[in-house]
Amino acid sequence: MSTNLNDPRARDSRERIRAWVERPRVQNFIIALILLNAALLGLETSASAMAAAGGLIVLLDSTILGVFVVEIALRLYAHRAAFWRDPWSVFDFAVVTIALVPATGPLAVLRALRVLRVLRLLTMVPSMRRVVGALLAAIPGLGSIALVLLIVYYVFAVIATKLFAATHPEWFGDLGRSLYTLFQIMTLESWSMGIARPVMENFPYAWAFFVTFILVATFTMLNLFIAIIVNAMQSYTDAEQHDTRLAVKAAREHIEADLHAEMRSLRDEIRALQSMLSVGATAPSGFLQTPSSDPTAKENP
Repeated sequence: MSTNLNDPRARDSRERIRAWVERPRVQNFIIALILLNAALLGLETSASAMAAAGGLIVLLDSTILGVFVVEIALRLYAHRAAFWRDPWSVFDFAVVTIALVPATGPLAVLRALRVLRVLRLLTMVPSMRRVVGALLAAIPGLGSIALVLLIVYYVFAVIATKLFAATHPEWFGDLGRSLYTLFQIMTLESWSMGIARPVMENFPYAWAFFVTFILVATFTMLNLFIAIIVNAMQSYTDAEQHDTRLAVKAAREHIEADLHAEMRSLRDEIRALQSMLSVGATAPSGFLQTPSSDPTAKENP
């Protein structure tokens, strides 16, 4: 006979499991296992470590994976459909599922993906989760900045190809080479001694081109990227604080409603008790008189 998950006992069981899984001690234990698992995965890349304690490392890795599976199963049972509506929970499920896929034959490449379990720290640590959420929220703004940067790159690449292709074809021989060279210049990797000064031997005023490109592409665009990310993080934090305030307000209203209901019930009980006392006070004296108080009771046994 199948168990009905909607009955009160099943709901109480899910609530208890959810409360237990979300306890700080349990969460800290899972975080510690993630860190230990990350260290074990790093040790697996060392031939000497595997030769010395390979069996123990593999056993610990499998045990930790088993704990992760049990944790995911408990969360699935506790949250049911709500589990799949949470992107972080879906990410945890995908990471653990990848680790369970047999890494043999054509799927051997999946063995390297076991290190994705380390990314579960992003879902377990609230501060990291806020950073990732802010970065995801900043993607539309970053996309706009990237398009602007692409236009700037294209314009400067065309100009560089027109100006310097004849004397320095290895750097600016065509549009593709110019784009790659400009990317190197944007990273400030050997841009002066490696590229700018050799070009300036043939074009003395080429410094104006390179300095202008660096100011626009490196400093201006980099500051725009930082501004977009910081603004997204602030907006994400404000949204979380707003949601927290709404949750606190709803909880307070619920508690106040319960208190009002309890007070009304208490007043009704006091009113009923007062009515009983008033009825007892107005009842006939003979109605309240007991046989033992009858003065003739002793004379007529």
